Amino acid sequence: MSGVVLTVSQLNRYAKSLLDGDARLQSVFVQGEISNFTNHYRTGHYYMTIKDEAASIRAVMFKSANARLRFLPENAMRVIIRGRVSIFERDGQYQLYIDDMQPDGAGALSLAFEQLKQKLSAEGLFAQERKRQIPAMPARVGVVTSPTGAAIHDIMQVISRRFPLTELVLCPVAVQGASAAPQIAAGIARMNALQAADVLIVGRGGGSVEDLWAFNTEEVARAVAASEIPVISAVGHETDVTICDLAADLRAPTPSAAAELAVPDQTELRALLAGQTLRLRKAVTDRTDQMRSALQLLGLRLERTGPQRQLDDLRVRCDRAVMALDAAAAAGLSSKQTRLAALCAKLDAMRPLRILSSGYSIAQKDGVILTDAHTLAPGDRVTVQLSKGGFACEVTEIKDEIKWNS
Repeated sequence: MSGVVLTVSQLNRYAKSLLDGDARLQSVFVQGEISNFTNHYRTGHYYMTIKDEAASIRAVMFKSANARLRFLPENAMRVIIRGRVSIFERDGQYQLYIDDMQPDGAGALSLAFEQLKQKLSAEGLFAQERKRQIPAMPARVGVVTSPTGAAIHDIMQVISRRFPLTELVLCPVAVQGASAAPQIAAGIARMNALQAADVLIVGRGGGSVEDLWAFNTEEVARAVAASEIPVISAVGHETDVTICDLAADLRAPTPSAAAELAVPDQTELRALLAGQTLRLRKAVTDRTDQMRSALQLLGLRLERTGPQRQLDDLRVRCDRAVMALDAAAAAGLSSKQTRLAALCAKLDAMRPLRILSSGYSIAQKDGVILTDAHTLAPGDRVTVQLSKGGFACEVTEIKDEIKWNS
């Protein structure tokens, strides 16, 4: 092409054709460190620079390729890239077009797990104060898992043995594969919308990291955190820890253990009930004995201070008062009788007839007893009463004194 004048576009197009025509540059593996990373959110493309100690190269990873990544690239991350070398004609920019990327050293899934864990932890999704209490005796236990896996059978067996009164509500979902995470998140949301359970068990049996990956997704973690129904996460075996476990209100090492945590043990409840019954009976017996003793004490106090005792005391006092009155009346009557006898004796001694029987007489003029002779005049008629009988006489003479013959 010596002596040919080219436009810039022609030059760039020619250089691009050279690179695109080299089969060795259509699938190369490049090791380096990411810098100047940009996530173009509007298009979904990643732009970055890949560098080592001595050189650097521009790189781009289109949305169609980065959608397959399990992790989010970051600055200073060492990676191994598979892609092709070409030129962006407009800018004449020599760059890598990345088809796949893996962390250099740590696995992609492990890195993705740590990245999502840090992100959600910073948002507070794993905070202990967000954890809700699992109901002690749920009427309904919801299970979001595969309808054909071993997990649902283990859960059914444990619940039927421990607390058969609990109703089991299954929301069948895929638990691995590309559709698993959306189905699990939708299942949790649906159980909440229908208020189908008092507690949810979300999980599956054991498997590889890839098999369990649906439970390490942000979609499932946010669905668990947003659930108004308390969630028990039961993913894999005891050594497996997932993002779902961290977001849940309670983590169980296995689905069987989740069922044990979700419902009480009827054997323990019966023993507890029997113990409570014995304690209640003893408490009632002790209380009854206390009340009986208190009642007996009140009865004794009532006997001493009650109305009947006071009435008895008043009756005795009344009887004594009556006896005193009778005695006083008898004494007064005796005294009166004695005085009356004396007065009667005096009266009898002064009785006119008694005086007359002693030789005295009573002179009357016109029915009036005479005591003074000078009230008479000669010729007056006088009646004289003797002890036995009497007589009438006429006054012939008035004397100042009469001499009696004894």
